[in-house]
Amino acid sequence: MSRPENDATSPLIDTSKPHPARMYDWFLGGKDNYPVDEAMGRQMLAVEPNVPVMAKINRAFMHRATRWLSTQGVRQFLDIGTGIPTEPNLHQVAQTAEPTTRVVYCDNDPIVLAHAEALLKGTPEGVIDYVQADARNVDTILERAGKTLDFSAPVALSMIALLHFVSDEDGAYELVSRLTEVLAPGSYMVISQITADFHPEEARQVDEMYRANTLTLAPRSRAQFAAFFDGLEIVEPGIVAAEAWHPELGEPVPGTGDVVTPGYVAVGRKP
Repeated sequence: MSRPENDATSPLIDTSKPHPARMYDWFLGGKDNYPVDEAMGRQMLAVEPNVPVMAKINRAFMHRATRWLSTQGVRQFLDIGTGIPTEPNLHQVAQTAEPTTRVVYCDNDPIVLAHAEALLKGTPEGVIDYVQADARNVDTILERAGKTLDFSAPVALSMIALLHFVSDEDGAYELVSRLTEVLAPGSYMVISQITADFHPEEARQVDEMYRANTLTLAPRSRAQFAAFFDGLEIVEPGIVAAEAWHPELGEPVPGTGDVVTPGYVAVGRKP
C-alpha cells in the first residue's frame, strides 16, 4: 500500500457534531466514534430500531457486488466515501478473488485517514492507496487515483451510502457524470442510496435530526436514483433493495427477519 495522500487543507477531527462515517461505524459495532455520534445514533434507533441491521445489509451488498465484479474480470476499484475501515473491506473481498487487484479508497473524514495506513493491508501482488479528498473534488480524486489506477482500462467505481449526503444543489449528479465520463468502456458503477419511498414518516424524522445537526441528507426516489445511471446499462436484477441484489453471492445477514432496507442499490456497466 502506498502512504495515504493527505490534503493539507483537511480539517482536524471535529467531535462537536456527529459525522455520518463515525455513526455508520457505531451502527456496525465499531470503536472509532465519539459520544456525539452515539447520541445521534441512539436518536435514530428510537425512530427505526433496525438501523444497525440495515447498515450490515448495506455492507453485505458491497461485499456481494465486489465479488460479482471480480467474476466479470474487474481488477481495479475506486471506492469513494470509504468510511472507517471495517473488515472485510472492499480490497479484502476483491483481492481474495484476484490477488493482483488494485484499489483506491477515498474519503474526506480525517478519522478515516488516521486508520487507513494501519488497516488497509492488502496482498503483495496487489496495490492499495488512499486519497484524502471530498467526493465533490473530482479533479483531485482522479489525479491522485490515476497514480494507481489505469483509467484506460475498466474500473469499478463504488459509491456505497455516499450520495445521500450530497444534495442535488451541491452537485450530486454532476460529480457522478464527471466520474463516469472518464471511465473506460466495460467499467462499472455501484451505488447504494437512501430513499423515503418505503418509510416516509421515519425518513422525515431522520431528516429533521440531520438538519438539527447541520448535516445534509438527501433521500431520493427510484426515478431520481435511476438518473445516476443515465448512459449506463443497469445489470440484473436492476434497481432493488440491498437485500435483493444477488443474495446467492453471500451469507445472509443475521437478524434481518422482515427488515426492508429504506434504500435502492444498483450496478451499472458503461457500454
